[in-house]
Amino acid sequence: MQHTSSMARRRLLMAGGALGLAAAAGPLLTAPAQARATAAGPCTRVTDLGPGIEQFALMSALQVGDTVYIGSRNLEPTRVLAFHLPTRKVVAQTVLGVGHSIQALAADPTGRYLYAGILQKGDEGKPNLFRWDLTTPDKPAVGVGRTEDRDIRDLAVAPDGTVYAVGGIPGKAPALWRYDPGTGKVTELGVPDPKATLARAVAATDTTVFFGAGSTLGGGDGASKASLFAYDRAAGTFRNVTPPEMEKDPSLRDLLVVGDRLVVSTSGSTEPAKLAVMDLADLSSYSLTPTTGKVVKNLTANADTVYFATDTGLHSYSSATEVISPVAFDGDLGEIWGLDAVGGRLTVVSGYGFVGELDPATGRAVVTDLGEAGAPVIAQTAMGIAADHRYAYVGGNNGIARHDLRTGEVVNLRAPGEAKDAEVLDGVLYTGQYSSQGMWTYDPLKGGQPHQLADFPAEQNRPLDVCHDPVNALLLVGVQSDTEGGGSLWTYSTKTGEKAAHINPVDGTQLVRAVATRDGVAYLGGDNPTAQGPRGTIVAFDPVAGRELWRLDLPGSLTTGTAALAVRGRHLYGLTRKGGFFVVDLTIRRVVHTADHRAVCPGFAAMVTSRGVVYGVSDTTLFRFHPRTFALSTVVAEINGAWYSGPHVNADHRGRLYTMRGRNLVRVEDRPVI
Repeated sequence: MQHTSSMARRRLLMAGGALGLAAAAGPLLTAPAQARATAAGPCTRVTDLGPGIEQFALMSALQVGDTVYIGSRNLEPTRVLAFHLPTRKVVAQTVLGVGHSIQALAADPTGRYLYAGILQKGDEGKPNLFRWDLTTPDKPAVGVGRTEDRDIRDLAVAPDGTVYAVGGIPGKAPALWRYDPGTGKVTELGVPDPKATLARAVAATDTTVFFGAGSTLGGGDGASKASLFAYDRAAGTFRNVTPPEMEKDPSLRDLLVVGDRLVVSTSGSTEPAKLAVMDLADLSSYSLTPTTGKVVKNLTANADTVYFATDTGLHSYSSATEVISPVAFDGDLGEIWGLDAVGGRLTVVSGYGFVGELDPATGRAVVTDLGEAGAPVIAQTAMGIAADHRYAYVGGNNGIARHDLRTGEVVNLRAPGEAKDAEVLDGVLYTGQYSSQGMWTYDPLKGGQPHQLADFPAEQNRPLDVCHDPVNALLLVGVQSDTEGGGSLWTYSTKTGEKAAHINPVDGTQLVRAVATRDGVAYLGGDNPTAQGPRGTIVAFDPVAGRELWRLDLPGSLTTGTAALAVRGRHLYGLTRKGGFFVVDLTIRRVVHTADHRAVCPGFAAMVTSRGVVYGVSDTTLFRFHPRTFALSTVVAEINGAWYSGPHVNADHRGRLYTMRGRNLVRVEDRPVI
């Protein structure tokens, strides 16, 4: 189901500056303007190509009665939709307006109240727990409390109506939180696993709350693996009840109470994910079954059958035989964010933006596109960007928007996960897909949908930077391992199809944040998300032989982690994650220039070399560096791209730049006088 839309009318901007040292861009004009270059200064033209990627992106779903409630993802403002199954229409919605996504939904035992938990990028100081009265859906949900753990990843409501929440915040071990609807108070109940970095699962009975945590994000550096704790509601104490077979996995992923049993699942990494069924009366008594997937989530049950989603589709587990079987479906369900079993049928909510009503006995299904059913199709925050002479691509959640630069048509392509970065070579798109999806590709001449080109070790799950090495005909991808720490360099030969993963080429703690190439040598920029250890090391690497050639430890204030790298001639340009700028002369392997650009680039950044000039983009500004003096000049001020996981900038074969201005894709034609 491809969605097409007409591009909004293109708008052009002309901005001039003096002597090539500044080209500030003001508000876009409402009508096209001709950009003119003169000998006195540069010419910068910005063309607005419309929303980067539009869809109803989602991150949670829960069926209550005959209605499925669906939480948004990376949309502004956040909202929950009500999708009515009998009519297959969106019949209500409530706008929460806090945070960027809703991953956690839970209903109270009466079915009257729906609770929603928020994910935030920063501490907004606002409620992150909301309640919607489903008897009056025309009235908005209200904020009822706030946990100090910024992000709520899962919610559970006990039989007496008490709400429990888990989640996390970077740099702090996650706690168990309780909301008492009688008093309206939110209370921290303790931190059962001080070495965990994130809690993703919670379930509750009359007597016990089950808390599942681990290190799906921020692994390594001594972080714990999967852990399951039972909290005694009367005594207020925690007890570790983790099945030993699950302790190698990075995290507990989901929990479900079914009668007298507790169903437990994990996210896998170096091993496949696992499923366990535990006896609530004796938690040491359980059956455990390995799966073939990287993750087991969205647990639901019908009688003695447990259904769940993995990265390979839908599966069922028979409690009687302890056998896992695939559930037939003619099509691609993509990344599943909602699964409920009611009356012998399954309701599946896909990240591709549809609701599927599936008969597991026959595999027959009715699929309803949420946009066509009345869900708002709006611009979301963007990820990777790539372009050539015909198409520009913008990555989002479970989709990649293809912008036709001739006609203005925009088509949403399907790709599971997130296209974190991308390149176009000879008209073919190549992407690095998060999480653990490897490299994907799409050829517009062949049509169809993107497909996986190469897989890589599952624990090397977060591709960050994609670049092309024309000397060796290799695609180079810098990668982070969320669960194990460190990272890798992926290589893929566009000639032979051979692939390789070079694990921890910087060291055991530094991921590979950025990659640049010159004369067949890859330059890797290290970063370290933990509080301990080195960060910001530069490594020259032979991607064919798979060996280090030399390394450079940056001095002083530049040791704050690499944000971006680019090569021009014999110089390697680099930005750190705190605005430090450096230039390395590759012939003598020394830093020959440094500067402090925190005012323009205080955090994540991206760089690209175009028309002999290195350009960079931060969250706020598009800028360039003078090729001789290395001075920074603003190209477009207050560009303020709406990014989800750090800014991106890329160039087509003519040297035109593509990045985001707000939630719109823009093309920037810059001709500085240098």
